[in-house]
Amino acid sequence: MAFLAVPLCAEDWPQWRGPDRSGHVPEAARVPRALPARPETVWRIGIGEGLASPVVAGGKVFYFDNQGGKETLHALEARDGHELWRSPVDDTFTDEQGPSGPRCTPLVEGDRVYAQSGKGELQCLTVAEGHRIWRTNFMKDFGAAFLGEDSPVPGAAEHGYTAAPVIADHRLIACVGGTNRAGVVCFEKSTGKVLWKSQSDLAAYAAPMIATLARVKQAVCFTVEGLIGLGLEDGSLLWRVPIKTPYGRNCTTPVVVGDWVVVGSYRAGLVGIKVSADGAGLKAERAWVNKNEPMNFSSPVAIGSHLFGLGPARQIVCLEVETGKLNWSKQGYVTTSAEIAHASFLVMGENILVCSDDGLLALFAGDPAGCRDLGQVRVCGKNWCSPAYADGRLYVQDGIKGTGNLYCLKLLP
Repeated sequence: MAFLAVPLCAEDWPQWRGPDRSGHVPEAARVPRALPARPETVWRIGIGEGLASPVVAGGKVFYFDNQGGKETLHALEARDGHELWRSPVDDTFTDEQGPSGPRCTPLVEGDRVYAQSGKGELQCLTVAEGHRIWRTNFMKDFGAAFLGEDSPVPGAAEHGYTAAPVIADHRLIACVGGTNRAGVVCFEKSTGKVLWKSQSDLAAYAAPMIATLARVKQAVCFTVEGLIGLGLEDGSLLWRVPIKTPYGRNCTTPVVVGDWVVVGSYRAGLVGIKVSADGAGLKAERAWVNKNEPMNFSSPVAIGSHLFGLGPARQIVCLEVETGKLNWSKQGYVTTSAEIAHASFLVMGENILVCSDDGLLALFAGDPAGCRDLGQVRVCGKNWCSPAYADGRLYVQDGIKGTGNLYCLKLLP
């Protein structure tokens, strides 16, 4: 039974940035050592507008798009792309820059899938048929400040809710943005019952993480006001590091390495924070700030004590987690002419797979001594997608504005 359980876990990519949100492919999974010259397209389907990334769990692919003015969740057969069901979640969110559609990646656990709309509608549905089990709305139920045209933060006003909720045991934790002590809300994942509410932080764009820092398991949230650690039992504030910019665009998913947390914001720079014990509690200290390598909305990854991500000049950079010192910088992987560049990173063993916003897929060695290219191939059109990887197949979508495609690509035999 233990032997059979390993590949089943390795074949899932059930949420934003993978099983533990770190961008790491599980160690038990098979990964390519080099990219094929022409990856086989197993299947391709047309999809609607939106910026939510696909996920894979239990032999099914889930994606979230705009269908006829509704943000709609879909379930497909992973083997052939056959649609099993679709379920509308909310009216479509629209902003002045991006497409009309959802921004938040679905989350799958067991027999349930969770979808959060750009307007703050959160629903729990059955994996088998897409039937709704429970729902909540951040504005109606918690008085949250809508991250739309009337938002009190100019930058946050543009893009709606993008931060995928996270599960910790029986809890589902979401960045709600309620300014009356409901900045972060914890729900009972099976029923939707509110277990606790905490802080009054406006929601930014960064997805929350569950991490153990200084031996304390906690929720780490990057809000408009800064980076905070919350106790899982009651939402108590364990520590706070203010990181606030005029536009509220705190976007990157926190990267956790040991007791270190690294976040990036274009105006604030890249910030390294050390969390440690302080008597009976915890303290968090801003150990370093690197304003030369700010990261806008492309979340980096870590291998060992080094961070790899997208720098401000469209270059891949490698930095030390504990000092913020730049080890190396490499151009050529992101060549888009767009004003704002994006790339997604997946750690595959000792190597890193990067998908750029102009559809270039590249593999390079995650080596702090220097960048070694292990293959490049163009696989799709313009995208801001974080691909899902499962059982040797990569699921990637394109279409930043207008309709696009969802591809299943074979990277391994």
